[in-house]
Amino acid sequence: MQYIEQLLFVIVLVVALYFFIKKIKQIRRNIFLGKDETINNQKAERWKVMAKVALGQSKMVVRPIAGFFHILIYIGFILINIEVLEILIDGVAGTHRSLSFLGSIYNTAIGFFEILALLVFIACIVFLARRFIVRIPRFHSPEMKGWATKDATYILVIEIVLMVALLKMNAVDQLLQARGADHYIAAGSFPVSQYLTGFFSNYDTSTLIVFERVFWWFHILGILFFLNYVHYSKHLHIFLAFPNTWYSRLSP
Repeated sequence: MQYIEQLLFVIVLVVALYFFIKKIKQIRRNIFLGKDETINNQKAERWKVMAKVALGQSKMVVRPIAGFFHILIYIGFILINIEVLEILIDGVAGTHRSLSFLGSIYNTAIGFFEILALLVFIACIVFLARRFIVRIPRFHSPEMKGWATKDATYILVIEIVLMVALLKMNAVDQLLQARGADHYIAAGSFPVSQYLTGFFSNYDTSTLIVFERVFWWFHILGILFFLNYVHYSKHLHIFLAFPNTWYSRLSP
């Protein structure tokens, strides 16, 4: 059964990467339809602009509340997905928490990721509330109707679902570790998901293993879906903001 799951994971991963790379090539082809232009002057200034605008999110902090929560989502989502490296290793090799050999570093990282996951979850809820409950006027202007609103909503909901799946996976994992289930070694620090274990504590071990696998698959499939959806979203700037700002014009 384990080998079947590994094979299925590899197939899913290859298919997702195939469509991701295919779309990247299409975007690259479209960019190269433009005229050639050599841009390599004032490199120090270009690195400064990229660090300020793309990394520092300087345009977002003009609006303090929106900027604060936007940065939480941006930094949180990027850093949390470092954990994807471990998921990829586990999926291909059929292991569980393969990076736990890092010991205290691993425990600290998992705990940090959980706190970020909670902050991302809260930020997404705030953004949805600003759109549909507070109804901030600029979100309901004519140019924001249709796809613009749907796209933003899809992204927020996807991030909420991914964060919930991650925390639930860790919650179930803790119970399996405590019960000494096969392959579930004691590893990780869980400052947030420890409060979710009560929802699953009454289930037997075999059911918990199923839950853990479901949440694990849901999380990685969600990430691979997001990887391919983002090409059709305004949130493609997550990938392109850095080269776009580096090559931007330095003079008005």
